[in-house]
Amino acid sequence: MEMSQYLEVFIEESKENLQTCNEQLLELEKNPENLSIVNEIFRAAHTLKGMSATMGYEDLANLTHKMENVLDGIRNEKIYVSPEVLDVVFKSVDDLEAMVISIANGGDGKRDVTEVVTLLQSIEKGEGIQAVQADAHSETASAVAHEKASIEYEAYEQTIIEQSYEQGMKCFEISVSLREDCLLKAARVYMVFEVLEKSGEIIKSEPSVDKLEEEQFDQSFTVTLITNEDAASLEKKVMKVSEVEKAEVSEIIPAAFKGSPAVHTDETKTTRKEEGDSLKIEKSPTQKSGPANKTIRVNIERLDILMNLFEELVIDRGRLEQISQDLGNPELNETVERMTRISGDLQTIILNMRMVPVETVFNRFPRMVRQLARDLNKKINIEIIGAETELDRTVIDEIGDPLVHLIRNAIDHGIEKPDIRVKNGKPEEGTVKLKAYHSGNHVFIELEDDGAGINKHRVLEKAVQKGIVSEETAHTLTDRQIYELILASGFSTAEQISDISGRGVGLDVVKATIESLGGSITIDSTEGNGSLFSIQLPLTLSIISVMLVEIEKEKYAIPLSSIIETAIVKKEEIMNAHNQKVIDFRGKVVPLIFLEDVFEVPKEKMEEDYYSTVIVRKGEKMAGLVVDSFIGQQEIVLKSLGNYLTDVFAISGATILGDGQVALIVDCNALIK
Repeated sequence: MEMSQYLEVFIEESKENLQTCNEQLLELEKNPENLSIVNEIFRAAHTLKGMSATMGYEDLANLTHKMENVLDGIRNEKIYVSPEVLDVVFKSVDDLEAMVISIANGGDGKRDVTEVVTLLQSIEKGEGIQAVQADAHSETASAVAHEKASIEYEAYEQTIIEQSYEQGMKCFEISVSLREDCLLKAARVYMVFEVLEKSGEIIKSEPSVDKLEEEQFDQSFTVTLITNEDAASLEKKVMKVSEVEKAEVSEIIPAAFKGSPAVHTDETKTTRKEEGDSLKIEKSPTQKSGPANKTIRVNIERLDILMNLFEELVIDRGRLEQISQDLGNPELNETVERMTRISGDLQTIILNMRMVPVETVFNRFPRMVRQLARDLNKKINIEIIGAETELDRTVIDEIGDPLVHLIRNAIDHGIEKPDIRVKNGKPEEGTVKLKAYHSGNHVFIELEDDGAGINKHRVLEKAVQKGIVSEETAHTLTDRQIYELILASGFSTAEQISDISGRGVGLDVVKATIESLGGSITIDSTEGNGSLFSIQLPLTLSIISVMLVEIEKEKYAIPLSSIIETAIVKKEEIMNAHNQKVIDFRGKVVPLIFLEDVFEVPKEKMEEDYYSTVIVRKGEKMAGLVVDSFIGQQEIVLKSLGNYLTDVFAISGATILGDGQVALIVDCNALIK
């Protein structure tokens, strides 16, 4: 029987069954006496085993069978549920997920699972796990040596390595030793880099590139490379470089990163990327099941094509509306109005088809929190509210990593150790709440913890020390502005670097990613009681509402999501402060930004009695964008500027208007400092 036609369904359903296993294992840890939970896990594992065997993935089926035996022992009360036993079962699920990912990426689903199988069998036989783990580690030390990273990687570098595996690539550390009598070490390093850059992408070196160029190293250095090539070919290429004495190539996999479970930690990223693959459209939970309610699997690329075609239709719709107004023909007006209504309904349907529950991102966090809590010897419970809230797939694809950073930060810096919590009159178990909800045309995601909160004085002290703010400015900041200093690049209050966070990397990336999505992040905190991070995101990124404005004969679009209101400002109302023109807007000093100067629009200098101004915001900061005139509100299709215009200041894209003109879309976040 030809199985390839069923592969996509197999991958999708395997992911669903493994997600069920993860969720129910977390429940089982909380309620070890509840055998009905074990039955749910067993059912999911049994389904996975049957599908794997049918599709011919024997390694997958065999490992699932070994896991099934342990689950069967638990439900028959022959095996006691303990954190150590669940650790092994979780590791089995990690390996199964890695196998499914391999299959989704075109691989054969094979993986060395000797260690976990040995542990599962020892649990089944009632043997001590620790003793078997020690034996397994000694026996397989050589086999898994390549999993141990010799270089310490920052959070964003770990993410790059994890993503490379999801995309079917590999990561290698290449340790190169030069001959003792090598005279031009920097030249040899350059030649090694040149060879490796032809084979893939270098993401790190130890020592750093600067030190290598200045020959500040002995005879050896290590390079980390993302590539499609194998270890043998890389070693052969490096050894061809003159005066290279030795080249050792070892593979680094996500399991090498302590504190984050192998592969599983980024499981949703995998799901999202591979569900480029396919999107499952589920019926609403409020609908009753019946013969009329069906679900289908649609390839996400088809939805992208459909969206692109509809975007072109929106552009032509705007053009027709313009022509209709110019001609003033009643029948044409009526037809265009009807087409506008129908295309509006079609737009709603297409956008809804692209909407995905944030559950696809949130699903990975309970397991991640469990692992981090164990690593840090803390007791932490995660509560998820509003997982059914939907977001556009393009936003879903980007929001996962920022949330990982925020949760890691809350667990490491926010939640205290159990003994400290008890001493402060709190329950020893800390709580992290993750909440999502709709409000207007936005989705809000809130992350709240009941930990130690943010120490304002310590944050200010560190910010001044690192030159992020001046001593003078520090005294003028509001509480919220002080809290948001932790989002600045390179900021960290950690006294010691940990594997979880505290390297000064992460929260600045969070802010940059959220703002690139047209969103914003705010922070509130009460010292001793916890912190609240609130993220505001647009529902969709492809079709947006804007205010069209004009500067001379050039048209610009300002997203309505950034606009507070429009205003006519009289010349005598403008003041000067710190060499900047400002106005008093409802009791707040708001700087004026003249777009004609920002975009260097040629203009005859004329003294005017008033200025047309668009008041925009970025978080709590505001600015007044001065333009020549307002045209009006309009829905437009956001188009990128392509690969040649990637660094245009304060422009996020362009659109084609109804009259055929191109209007540039203003990036308000870039203008407001």
